[in-house]
Amino acid sequence: MDLNLTSKTVFIAASSRGLGKASALELAKEGANVMLSGRNEEELKLAKEELQQVAAGQVEYVVCDITKPEQLKAAVLRTVDLFGTIDILINNAGGPPAGTFEKFTDEDWTRAFELTLLSYVRLIREVLPYMKNSRAGRIINLTSSSVKQPIPGLLISNTFRLGVMGMAKTLSIELAPYNILVHTVAPGRIATDRVRTLDEIKANQTGVPIEQVEADSRKTIPLGRYGKPEEFGKVVAFLASEASSYMTGSTVLVDGGMIKSM
Repeated sequence: MDLNLTSKTVFIAASSRGLGKASALELAKEGANVMLSGRNEEELKLAKEELQQVAAGQVEYVVCDITKPEQLKAAVLRTVDLFGTIDILINNAGGPPAGTFEKFTDEDWTRAFELTLLSYVRLIREVLPYMKNSRAGRIINLTSSSVKQPIPGLLISNTFRLGVMGMAKTLSIELAPYNILVHTVAPGRIATDRVRTLDEIKANQTGVPIEQVEADSRKTIPLGRYGKPEEFGKVVAFLASEASSYMTGSTVLVDGGMIKSM
């Protein structure tokens, strides 16, 4: 299937590693021009080198802290200066800290809001004029399976990820007249550093080996394993492509069947 992504320009937030990088890799393979972003320049350089080995399009990066609005604005302008426009936005952010209600202060909630929800709002605001001008675009918001089933011990993430999904669904209606399609992609247990860290936290809290924590998690997944980052990235690439031209407002789970809700 030709996804018709050749020469499309993609801006991907928090893409030096994890699911952002996995999404960037699949889009680069399909011929898109990919702008990586993140706070760590060394990690971005390594990610760019890795993607360039398989990319059919151009790969560049910009150092950007997504909690800083002026840096987001500069990153978008840099992308447009290089490639002329932005056709696809992949919103992504590192997860808020784990913990239960009584652990968190107002400052914890504010920092998580700016990272996990407001950064998405700000990036959409910056790219929207270019997409409306071309009367086409894709906005894909990476969240978590917690939008369908809360994850114990991830109170803040459970709260703000749902906000992202609600915004995406509403925007899909508002932006449909411009042929701008909006989706939420919700990963389950994908083998990333973030999931490894959460498993380590649970192992320390329960006093069992991390191998046992992982084995117990696999038992909750009908496919019996953690997902591969590239499996997640392929779903993102599909939603970013012309192959999904009659889809908008969807929340797509990539979870091996773990979430049991309808």
